[in-house]
Amino acid sequence: MKVGRVVGTVVSTINSPVFDYRKLLLCDLLGPDGEATGGYTIAVDAIDAGAGEMVLIIDEGNGARQIVGQDPAPIRAVVVGVVDEMTVDGAAVIAPGT
Repeated sequence: MKVGRVVGTVVSTINSPVFDYRKLLLCDLLGPDGEATGGYTIAVDAIDAGAGEMVLIIDEGNGARQIVGQDPAPIRAVVVGVVDEMTVDGAAVIAPGT
């Protein structure tokens, strides 16, 4: 599982049918300090996340396919949660209201 921040959406008019009616989110990957690592992923949105939100991403194809309920499917990553708070070594990296 990875932590990311939603920075945009991806639109594709020609794609696999598994992506029909599903939002694709462009997410910057974050490190333990809550800062962008320079990496990114495109993930299927399973929770209606929005721009700027810190999210949990399953980045493993089999688990992602199980979440969308289709196998086989060309899916690797799925946004499965919104982070409310993140604590590393007892210190809040991301806290409510930040």
